Amino acid sequence: MSLLATKDLTIRFGGHVAVNAVTCAFQPGTLTAIVGPNGAGKTTYFNLISGQLKASAGTVTLNGRDLSRMSASQRTLAGLGRAFQLTNLFPRLTVLENVRLAVQASREGEHRRGLNLWSIWSDHKALTQRAEEILDAVAMAEKENELVANLPHGDQRKLEVALLMALESQVFMFDEPTAGMSADEAPVILNLIRKLKEDESKTILLVEHKMDVVRELADRIIVLHNGTLVADGEPAAVIASPIVQEAYLGIAREAA
Repeated sequence: MSLLATKDLTIRFGGHVAVNAVTCAFQPGTLTAIVGPNGAGKTTYFNLISGQLKASAGTVTLNGRDLSRMSASQRTLAGLGRAFQLTNLFPRLTVLENVRLAVQASREGEHRRGLNLWSIWSDHKALTQRAEEILDAVAMAEKENELVANLPHGDQRKLEVALLMALESQVFMFDEPTAGMSADEAPVILNLIRKLKEDESKTILLVEHKMDVVRELADRIIVLHNGTLVADGEPAAVIASPIVQEAYLGIAREAA
């Protein structure tokens, strides 16, 4: 069974169909790049999966569980981790505090099953220890006491990855993770994504315009065009297909 799946996922804005009956399944241990021209529906599809938008029709399932009626926060706790084009952090808290809150959120279900507030307080040391382990994994341990508002853009993106790790997400969703980064900063995020790929229990979805990044990281490419899924397969085959050459790369097909 696929880890994550969408079936006939659709959203309409008035008379405009932004995502049109997209059915797709994503397996553990794979990184799928979602590509297409501007306005193709890539980020909208992400928003439907993660719950930022409510679908007009269709379903989203995780491990066979229907998430379609869940809020974005409920889907996060269920295992869907979403990193945004713009960072989604607590700027007035420290780096460590941000990660510790995410670790605590991932354990909320356990606390609701019978632990009380005193138990949560006594677990403070364990939460901090886990947060520090994650910061070490993303090479940010030395910045744990800095306010997030004072971090450069590249470090904020690294911290977003740390939050997804802290939430123990089963699915990692990255929407243009290197957007706005300098040439020096971008490789750091890409290296973190490569590390995540080593865990074959995780599923990674990546919206990315840079085809060199897609070619290097993706095990599979799906292509959206005008909200419709038009291609799906191994990177080399998809990139070489006529419909992708025309729709995404802007290369007109030769007349017959």
